[in-house]
Amino acid sequence: MSLEMWSRSSVPKSWFSVVLSVPGLLNSPDSLVRANDTLGLEEVQQRLHDGVIRDIERQNRKKENIRLLGEQIILTEQLEAEREKMLLAKGSQKT
Repeated sequence: MSLEMWSRSSVPKSWFSVVLSVPGLLNSPDSLVRANDTLGLEEVQQRLHDGVIRDIERQNRKKENIRLLGEQIILTEQLEAEREKMLLAKGSQKT
């Protein structure tokens, strides 16, 4: 697969740096240091940290949504029970 097949919007900039640095890694040992500088260790760590924070937030939202769904199910059951009572009460008044 050639690099031209990838759109820039679908691949993070750091991956282009890695792809472009890989041939240099094979030439000399200190090329590895240059590749690390290209990516920026702090940037990589920050992105990982941000990803972990987003995952935790996503998990918390999921838990909250499940809790709210449970409440909605209970309220729906109560509403349906009240409607049934009202229908039975109206039916018994007509007879």
